[in-house]
Amino acid sequence: MRAVHVTRHGGPEVLELVDLPVPEPGPGEVRVRVAAISLNHLDLWVRRGMPGVEIPMPHVPGCDGTGTVDTLGPGTEGFAKGDHVLLQPGFTHEEGAETLAGLDHLAPDYGIRGEHAPGFAAEFVCLPARYLTPLPAGVDLVEAAALPLVFLTAWGMLVTRAEVRAAEQVLVIGAASGVGSAAIQLARTLGCRVAATAGSEEKRSLGLALGAEEVFDHGDPEWSRAAKAFSEGGFDVVIEHVGPATWDSSMRLLGRRGRLVTCGGTTGPKVSLTLPHLFMKNQSVLGSTMGPSSALPEILSGVERGALRPVLDRSLPVESVRQAHQLLEDREVVGKLVLTF
Repeated sequence: MRAVHVTRHGGPEVLELVDLPVPEPGPGEVRVRVAAISLNHLDLWVRRGMPGVEIPMPHVPGCDGTGTVDTLGPGTEGFAKGDHVLLQPGFTHEEGAETLAGLDHLAPDYGIRGEHAPGFAAEFVCLPARYLTPLPAGVDLVEAAALPLVFLTAWGMLVTRAEVRAAEQVLVIGAASGVGSAAIQLARTLGCRVAATAGSEEKRSLGLALGAEEVFDHGDPEWSRAAKAFSEGGFDVVIEHVGPATWDSSMRLLGRRGRLVTCGGTTGPKVSLTLPHLFMKNQSVLGSTMGPSSALPEILSGVERGALRPVLDRSLPVESVRQAHQLLEDREVVGKLVLTF
């Protein structure tokens, strides 16, 4: 079978397409023929190398995927050959209190496939059945591959961490990113008033089409003034994943008792805080990683009824994996980029 290997840390040139034996499912496992995987910034960080994170080489990347059930391992129930399934990015080694409470992403042993374990960039993968979610009839396998990581991350930020409420005002930084495009849609379905930022006319148009009432050009030095006027004094929730390039504006736009939630820093790891501004307004700065797999059925239900949709920039054959990484690295992707087998 074909599989992508990261052979060493570096640029896109370290990615290789190799031939590996087809895996056999063990007890309680399902073998899935992978249809599509989507790229995330996590794939870039895994490929480049992250301080303090040791990844055995060669490594199979890919934390998002969809496919078709191919073979059931001994004693496996709940699926049949030919079923269309979504491959869950997260996993735990034990079913602890967090997992039993439907908050598996908060478990101390939580990991992400493609980073902490081999990922989905292979023609066949074997997983325990509990890490597969059935896809509703009519949901496209290629488009659905763009869903899991970004929609779970947006859910974790808005629902789990910010505990957003209907009628609150939400500002989403980076409307055309995977997490940003998911956050706009989720916030709208939760009854919020949503604004966003983007860096081009195409991306601003996408943000409006996804449900934002206003999308500000964060390349305009005056954009935060316009956003402040829109919010009439500040936003209840700011969804932030860019980091230093947008952090100061995000904090200035946070209203009284507002919650800024961050899941990453694509422009760097360090930001500053003005403490009096933070405590005088009773604000909160919250970190968030991923989201609960228990949210996937509701997310897929939203897709099925047309309330949510993955934003697919383009799909490419898996043989173009190096090109795909370069496109994402060069910020030439609007939404998600998917690789197909």
